[in-house]
Amino acid sequence: MVSRSLWFLGLQLAGSAAGCWLGGVPGALIGMLLGSWLWFAHDSWGALRLLAWLRSTELAHAPVQRGLWGEVGDRARRWLRQQRQQTQASDERLNDMLSALQASPNGVVLLDEEGRIEWCNQISNIQFGFDAVRDRMQNIGNLVRDPAFSHYLHAQDFSRGVVLQGRDSTPARPMRLAVQLYPYGDGRRLLLAIDITEHEQAEAMRRDFVANVSHEIRTPLTVLVGFVETLQTLPLEEEERARYLALMAQQSARMQHLVEDLLALSRLEGSPPPGLTQWTPVGLLLRQCEDEARGLSVALTRANARPHVIEFPDSAPGVDLGEIAGAATELQSAFSNLLANALRYTPAGKRVTVRWQAHADGSATFSVQDEGPGIESTHLARLTERFYRVDRSRSRDTGGTGLGLAIVKHVLQRHGATLDVRSTVGSGSVFSVTFPAQRLRPPALPAPADAS
Repeated sequence: MVSRSLWFLGLQLAGSAAGCWLGGVPGALIGMLLGSWLWFAHDSWGALRLLAWLRSTELAHAPVQRGLWGEVGDRARRWLRQQRQQTQASDERLNDMLSALQASPNGVVLLDEEGRIEWCNQISNIQFGFDAVRDRMQNIGNLVRDPAFSHYLHAQDFSRGVVLQGRDSTPARPMRLAVQLYPYGDGRRLLLAIDITEHEQAEAMRRDFVANVSHEIRTPLTVLVGFVETLQTLPLEEEERARYLALMAQQSARMQHLVEDLLALSRLEGSPPPGLTQWTPVGLLLRQCEDEARGLSVALTRANARPHVIEFPDSAPGVDLGEIAGAATELQSAFSNLLANALRYTPAGKRVTVRWQAHADGSATFSVQDEGPGIESTHLARLTERFYRVDRSRSRDTGGTGLGLAIVKHVLQRHGATLDVRSTVGSGSVFSVTFPAQRLRPPALPAPADAS
């Protein structure tokens, strides 16, 4: 301010002196007036330059000035720079927040006070079929037409959510979404959609599992209780008593097998997968399975003169079929379960064929082919579910627990193998297990003959 006043006084004095020298006192007054107007014009020019720059807000084109307007310009430039830095930092924080919401495994939609979509992440696009560009500022009530959601939206009670079907939900592959709105800000709302399909399926499986176990145990228990009461209350002949005791032993064995299979499933689900350090000869596994299969065939066809015709690949001790890495007991359990199913559903006298086939890529396939009644295609996808049976009455007659293929599935998953089932009604079924190359060692090459 001091320099500004000095400039003003200096121009007035200079104009007055020049006017006095040229025209006396009147000239001095005119010179003083001209000096004041010159200072005012220069000052106004600086103010206009500063104003033009402030209107453009281009920091790169800030005018270089001195005096008051120069200081105002410097302060304005610093203030604008700080504001831009704060705005940039805010934008970065907003982008970070949106990136975090984008990475969320749940659907996230931001709605304005009118219920229009301001932003949505990719998961919500999949769940509801939104398009982040096309549907921006569209009312969500016009895009999600589920009656349950419309009622939820108009009720304005967001203390709890609503369960909807996903956009791509089908009876074969359902998608269930738990959707809830959370108010925030000035009338805005956040929509959160969580895919609960697996949770509901797991809950349904848990209920079915408990119901099935209860049913499977209740049936033999009822038989046992009935026989115990009979033995306690009625005088029986020795032959009749022996028959009742044999039936009781049969039902007890049935419950024991069920408990053993449940424990086996629990161990498989709770233990780490086997590594690649334990190697077992494939021929040894097949020989053990063959012994069990022939014993089971005799037990199943004891009253029939014609046993099963069981064909195995040559697995004599001198024949090398290679080695497989994993838990030998688990692998034998899986193979034996597949064989037991084939024998139980194959009529006496019919053929069950077991094959071990190595492939060029290093993988290999273990397969069991039977000549049973076959399985309709609608049942194939569910065969490995716990307690799932194609024919419940026939399964109980054959003595199965309904857990054999579930055990097979878990064993194969732990060994990186895949199960393929092909079946034709009336012509039998083929269950094939393919193991990856990293779990197999090919047969050793024969030693070269001595040239001498």
